[in-house]
Amino acid sequence: MQSIPLKRAAAIHDLSGFGRASLTVAIPVLATMGIQVCPLPTAVLSSQTSGVQGFSFLDLTENMSAVMNHWAVMGLRFDAVYSGFLGSPEQSGLAGRCIREFLARDGLVVVDPVLGDNGSLDPTQTPDMIEAMRRLVTLADIITPNFTEACFLLDEPYRPDISKNGLKDFLRGLTGLGAKTAVITSAPSGNAETTSTIAYDGSRFWRVDAPHMNAFYPGTGDAFASVLTGSLLQGDSLPVAVDRAVQFVLLGIRATYGYNTPHTDGVLLERTLPSLRMPFTGGTYTEF
Repeated sequence: MQSIPLKRAAAIHDLSGFGRASLTVAIPVLATMGIQVCPLPTAVLSSQTSGVQGFSFLDLTENMSAVMNHWAVMGLRFDAVYSGFLGSPEQSGLAGRCIREFLARDGLVVVDPVLGDNGSLDPTQTPDMIEAMRRLVTLADIITPNFTEACFLLDEPYRPDISKNGLKDFLRGLTGLGAKTAVITSAPSGNAETTSTIAYDGSRFWRVDAPHMNAFYPGTGDAFASVLTGSLLQGDSLPVAVDRAVQFVLLGIRATYGYNTPHTDGVLLERTLPSLRMPFTGGTYTEF
């Protein structure tokens, strides 16, 4: 393929017709950050699934192979492969194929192991999906589970009272699954006024705290992982990338919280995307 003047990422996510989540978050975020997004859809849903009943679900497992067969003919290569929601356990193998066949030399692999939140599996997820995610994370440079998903991946009980040393053990355990770097979002901070995002790259631990807000919106994990991916592709260090992603999610929640919009809509992403073009100033990250 002829070279292009910008980075290119394959995004392995579902497409939800309503609610800001998955591809409807990853595409605008990464495009705003100057990254070309090439979707490899895992499923088409009528809406995101948090707090929604009766949503339609179209599994695209077979179509994923057809897409990659065509990409192979086209000779495509990607600077990053970034996966999120999978529609079936078999799709972990297809995501693995995308990484092995289409990742450019020195490319970045980000796996957001979408499984659940608040101690529970999402409606479309099963124990088989947990095993499938464990296989996929072995291929990742960086994984971004929330605290619930970290518990599932490590087969640990959901303990919001976990200690600092316990969180460090979680991070070590996640890298022990095969990922080079682990980031845990929505980690207990030991303080009801804040929530933490913690990271470990095999040698150093990092932490970014943010004020806790009494609000929950689906798609914020997708926004976090998308900004993190874009930031790393722009050349930022791990703590700076984590910090940028946390601040973007916090801005989105604050921009939404003052309106009486249903939580099922997600954050008002359209109002916060321009902030991604602003220079990074005054990071809040610390060593953990």
